[in-house]
Amino acid sequence: METRVLIVAYYWPPAGGPGVQRWLNFVKYLPQNGIKPVVFVPENANYPIIDKSFEQEIPDGVEVLKFPIFEPYQWASFLGKKETNSISSGIIEKEENQTFTQKLMLYIRGNYFIPDARIFWVKPAVKYLTDFLAKNKDIKTLITTGPPHSLHLIGLKLKQQNEMNWVADFRDPWTTIGYHKKLKLTEKAHKKHLHLEQEVLDKASLILTTSYTTKQEFSEKTTTPIQVITNGFEPKEVLEKPLDKNFTLAHIGSLLSDRNPLVLWKVIQELLQENTEFKKHFKLRFIGKVSKEVLASLATYHLTDFVENLGYLPHQEAVLFQNTSQVLLLIEIDSVETRGIIPGKLFEYLNTSRPIIAIGPEKWDVNQVMKAVGAESCFTYQDKTALKDSIAAYFKAYQEANLKATARFTENFTRKALTKQLAIALKQLPNG
Repeated sequence: METRVLIVAYYWPPAGGPGVQRWLNFVKYLPQNGIKPVVFVPENANYPIIDKSFEQEIPDGVEVLKFPIFEPYQWASFLGKKETNSISSGIIEKEENQTFTQKLMLYIRGNYFIPDARIFWVKPAVKYLTDFLAKNKDIKTLITTGPPHSLHLIGLKLKQQNEMNWVADFRDPWTTIGYHKKLKLTEKAHKKHLHLEQEVLDKASLILTTSYTTKQEFSEKTTTPIQVITNGFEPKEVLEKPLDKNFTLAHIGSLLSDRNPLVLWKVIQELLQENTEFKKHFKLRFIGKVSKEVLASLATYHLTDFVENLGYLPHQEAVLFQNTSQVLLLIEIDSVETRGIIPGKLFEYLNTSRPIIAIGPEKWDVNQVMKAVGAESCFTYQDKTALKDSIAAYFKAYQEANLKATARFTENFTRKALTKQLAIALKQLPNG
């Protein structure tokens, strides 16, 4: 007999970006593990990115409950639609580059919408789900996934009202995530964030994190059981398309203002100056939103003529470029706070036959994943010489038509294998 669980999520098709993929794939494979998911999502969410191709991946027959949501972003766009979408996407310019409008919106977002701008969904969602659970008493486990962390407050209130298990899934940290410091928080607002975070951590039955560092951080704050279930990839047949004729370094995903690897731009500039063949064949490809600061840095290093900036593409199109690029770039902000960020894009990269160059902070969790699968080329922002040598070696292999990936042991990071881990954890809960 299947066990029913209730999953409360904000990101759901037609939302685009990485936030939607984790639970869309869990929902796909949970029934194979004896668990029947019921999904509760907003009816009219103001998603910063739309990708209708994900609608084709919703499993047939899955029960999806939808309830309207009010979001300030829907009316804040009168201040500036571009600024609203950027902040909603997490792209925040450096302080010195922010307009008055951006500063005002950040202050309002950080101090009046706690923990985030989806807070107005909490009360009506709790009321709706309280009625739903009263009519579906066989559901003994609730799962909330954030960000947005407002959804954990839905879980908190439902847990207080019902005798049930509550699993809080943190795809990103709460108060230590990179952009948190940019929200211009007052001391009162900062303390409220910390209080709500602590309450969620203490009252949940089980905490899931996507990284080892976040697990360590939370374990120092609470005694609630914590389990790491990383993001993963869906092994799909890769269309046999020829690789780019050029030596393309491709970054798929958003490049925020702080995610601006000057060391990489400097290395590429030097290789272009020193190697005429490299200059003849090199291309730098971006798929996703790129901040103005990154584009300005590329101009400073005289790389603009080598850039192919395609903007956001539907997921299936992005995967196609991913599979035909020569080398894939994974870039994270250079800070202590981002050590625990393992971008979902890493796992999609592992499903290709392409080498990966990852640049991030010291003691980055990505390094642990790459070592586990036998991949190489994970660098810090201080590894200029090693980074340059690696790109030069990849270019040499490209010239010899022998450029291949090194990752081999990827089976444990498939969506199916990770869902099995989740199902085991859910069944170990009381009445699971």
